Amino acid sequence: MIRKLASGAYRLYSRKVDPDTHKRRNLGTFDTRAAAEKHEREVQYFKRH
Repeated sequence: MIRKLASGAYRLYSRKVDPDTHKRRNLGTFDTRAAAEKHEREVQYFKRH
């Protein structure tokens, strides 16, 4: 899940909620949405290989 921050950057959050904090885990902050989407694909690939 990608959200735009007030600063104009984009942050990638995990799809599932963390059971300890009941929030989504921060998976990185990126300057562009394209960079965040690229990293999201890398994360999904890594989870399955």
